[in-house]
Amino acid sequence: MHWSRLPSLAALRAFAAYAETGSVSAAGDTLNVSHAAISQQLRALEAHLGLALLDRTGRKMALTADGDTLARTLRESFGQIATTLEALTGADADRPLLISTTPTFASGWLLPRLASFRAEHPEINLMIDPSADVRGLEPGGIDMALRYGNGSWPGLQSELFVRSPIVVVAAPGLVGDRPIESPADLSHLHWLQEYGTNEATSWFAQFGIERDSGLGFTSLPGNMMLEAARQGQGVAILARVFAEPDIAAGRLRLLFEDTRSKGYWIVTRPGVPRPPLKAFLRWLQRNAEKS
Repeated sequence: MHWSRLPSLAALRAFAAYAETGSVSAAGDTLNVSHAAISQQLRALEAHLGLALLDRTGRKMALTADGDTLARTLRESFGQIATTLEALTGADADRPLLISTTPTFASGWLLPRLASFRAEHPEINLMIDPSADVRGLEPGGIDMALRYGNGSWPGLQSELFVRSPIVVVAAPGLVGDRPIESPADLSHLHWLQEYGTNEATSWFAQFGIERDSGLGFTSLPGNMMLEAARQGQGVAILARVFAEPDIAAGRLRLLFEDTRSKGYWIVTRPGVPRPPLKAFLRWLQRNAEKS
């Protein structure tokens, strides 16, 4: 690395603070310097790079395209530095461990096992964010996610820990015991899918089949979707790991299974995990072996 070509750290910090706060005065307050010092550092950075990072033509300064690119890089880089320092020094150890996962995984896999983690680590505070939305993993925010997919999330680290194919299931009272040989045999039925996902739509598209739009979909949180399927309210599509007990007990009939390699992944930011996250990751890996 050509260290001499890099701008001063003070200028980069001033620009990152401005990009984060959107105000020269607020950036100065953040770094405990005057707004004049921030303005000076911003101009020095532009002069060093030979680029216009800020558009000063309007009533309020705004980032240029180059400025936005640099701001995103600095946010990620400074965030990773802060996370690593906090992990190494233990400065962030008391902050609750924030975990993002789907409602289905939270209720169907995580919560039934969570008591053992609490017994091992009563000192660690947990916050579970049960949402079908893919949340960003930001420094000081969500520590890790448990996501369903193929493990490809750019810029993040992922490790498979529960392999599970997608299955299509329905209550015997809804579909009976008649042969169901093609997805087209189900196109006239109402469908259930987890809120925030489109598995059913994608599954039909995979086979080139148009569903009867008049019967529609119901999108529900994952735990409610499974209960609705048991009651015969529609055909459900979900990860097999959650439907397995109902299939075994005969409450749901397995109609189709997508055996492509997918499952639930542990997703984290690159870098050294802080102590609470490190303890949770060890616990997850042990429990994955028992699943």
